[in-house]
Amino acid sequence: MSILHRLLVVVFTTASVALFTGGCGKEETAPTGAAPVKTLVVGTEATFPPFEMRDDKGEIVGFDIDLVKAISAKIGQPVEFKDMGFDALIPALQAGQIDLIASGLSITDERKLVVDYSDPYIEAGLALAVRKDEKTIKGVGDLQGKSVAVQQGSTGAKTAEAMLADKKIGSVKQFPNVPLAMMELAKGGVDVVINDKPVTEAFVAQQKDIMLLPETLDSDSYGLAMRKGNTELQTKVNKALGELKAEGFFDTLKVKYFKAE
Repeated sequence: MSILHRLLVVVFTTASVALFTGGCGKEETAPTGAAPVKTLVVGTEATFPPFEMRDDKGEIVGFDIDLVKAISAKIGQPVEFKDMGFDALIPALQAGQIDLIASGLSITDERKLVVDYSDPYIEAGLALAVRKDEKTIKGVGDLQGKSVAVQQGSTGAKTAEAMLADKKIGSVKQFPNVPLAMMELAKGGVDVVINDKPVTEAFVAQQKDIMLLPETLDSDSYGLAMRKGNTELQTKVNKALGELKAEGFFDTLKVKYFKAE
C-alpha cells in the first residue's frame, strides 16, 4: 500500500516453479472457429481505499480496479476480480489461482525475486498517522518507545520491523488490513500507524480524530504483478499502460480518486 505492504516468505519447490510460466485464465465462449478468449483473473485486497474497496452495493471499486478494467479492454480479455487477504496474493499468483495482482503493490527488490512487475503506474511513500490529540510525535525522530500498527505483509510492516530491531520504535502490532490498524489507532491501542501515503490520506479524510504527519519515511512505486516468466502478459500490460498514460487516463483517475486538479 510504501499501504504497508508486505513481507512474504516463499518456499520454492519444483512444482511451484513450474507454475510460474502457466496461466490460470478461464476460457470464455468464442465465435465458431475463433480461438477461446481467456478471462484475466485478478487478485486484490479490497480494504485499501482509494485503490481497492467495496461500494455501498458490495462491488469492488477503486483506482486499481478502473485501471485493470481499462487494461483488459486494451488487451481484449474480460476480467474477473478475486478479493483475498493481502498476504495471500503472491502465493495465489504462484499457485496459478490468479493471473495478476492489482492491490497497491509496492515494487521491491525482495518481491522481484518471486514475481514480475509491470512498469510503475503511481508513486507512493510511507506516511505516519497519529491521533489529533497526540502531543509528543511530530515526526520519525519521535517514535522511540512508541507502539506502531501496520498491515501484515506490507512495506509498512517491513519498515516497522526494521525500526523495531534498531530500537527506533517500542513495539509493532500487525493487522490483516488497514481499517483495523486505523481503528486501533483511533481507540488509543497504538500511538501511530505506518502505511502508504495515498491510502492513509484517504482514511484521514474520513476520520475526524486522526491526522497525517508531513514527514514521510521513504518513497516507492506501485506496479501490477504477474507470475515470474509470464513475459507475454507483462508485454501486453505494459503496452496498455503506456497507451493509457498517453491518452490522459491516469489524470482522469487521479481527479476521480484523489480529487487532484
